[in-house]
Amino acid sequence: MRGHQRIIIEGQTQDGKTFRPSDWSERLCDLLAAFGRDQRIRYSPLLQPLIRDGLRCVVVDDKLRSAHPYIFQQIIDFAQSNRLVIIYDGEGPAVQANAA
Repeated sequence: MRGHQRIIIEGQTQDGKTFRPSDWSERLCDLLAAFGRDQRIRYSPLLQPLIRDGLRCVVVDDKLRSAHPYIFQQIIDFAQSNRLVIIYDGEGPAVQANAA
């Protein structure tokens, strides 16, 4: 991978089935989340849930690979073992992130 890149993990299997449970993206992003003073969850800019084309997804900033290599590998292993669609985004226009 070259330059700044994001990895998008879609909540859809390679067979086209919707991945369950429905809150999987938030659960995965909780690995780096923290609660703010207002007691609301704050997701890390390195790992964020989003809804893209109606699908729950997780956006992984490639900087996570060097900042937290164990967590990065855990996320990739999760996606691969569940046969989720993985998109390497960085060459085209940026993806609009909407909170999931």
